[in-house]
Amino acid sequence: MESDLRLLSIHAHPDDEASKGAGTVARYSKEGVRCVLVCCTDGGAGDILNEAMKTPENEDNIVAVRRAELDRSADIIGFHRVAMLGYLDSGMPDMPENKHPDNFANAPLDEAVERLVALIREERPHVLITYSDHQSGYLHPDHLRVNEISIPAFTAAGDPDAYPDAGEPWQPLKMYYSAWSKERIVKTHEKCLEVNGESPFDERFLDRESEDHLITTKIDVQDFWNERCDALLAHATQVDPNESFWFPLPRDIAAAVYPYDDFELAMSTIDTANSDGVVEIEDDLFFGIRGQST
Repeated sequence: MESDLRLLSIHAHPDDEASKGAGTVARYSKEGVRCVLVCCTDGGAGDILNEAMKTPENEDNIVAVRRAELDRSADIIGFHRVAMLGYLDSGMPDMPENKHPDNFANAPLDEAVERLVALIREERPHVLITYSDHQSGYLHPDHLRVNEISIPAFTAAGDPDAYPDAGEPWQPLKMYYSAWSKERIVKTHEKCLEVNGESPFDERFLDRESEDHLITTKIDVQDFWNERCDALLAHATQVDPNESFWFPLPRDIAAAVYPYDDFELAMSTIDTANSDGVVEIEDDLFFGIRGQST
């Protein structure tokens, strides 16, 4: 299938594109939507989490290794382009990498916004996917920074007076926050108990406050569960194939338990309400855009 629709997904590190919305991108890519990944950092501060991959060679060349993993993952998902924003991984606040002046979190905000604006204007996406402005479960400085640059970039990209050296203005129509619903966690937990007799999801997950009421959009990705799993496994230094958090159930069961990627519509230039003025749960990121795109 061919399409004139375009999607740009903004992530902090190599592997984030596989754990957040991979099935959605795979679905749209198969439909013919041009899908572009913006990866803001090189992932150089990440630990090797898969014990089988902890070799001196991998540790000494972690940036190159993670970039190769990213390219494999992006190819599996169906991204048409991987664009690196060009910053070092900031690490966590207690890490030495967090003090480096060239990391993402320490970069001048205006500089990082301009880099993202330039990519938006070059790719002319109708829809952006980024991170929430109310993150609570994983307060990585680079994840927070992704949101901090995405919000001003959404508006600035279409403003001819903003960043005049960053290309011809282009206004995206919608921006979504990727979400991980509590409903997903609870249903997966219950199925794990039924199938395995145990679950990797403890009180940290089950007792967290639900933000499911913020979800505006649910994309059916059941048929793209393999792409999501294979993309995660492409990040061999980061994902152990025996890790129960990522792979708690057989693929077919996991895909059926909660067959959706969830999103929160954060910014929009179009009205998505129905004829009665009610905004209903969407099943398409391009709702209100199809047939009108250029």
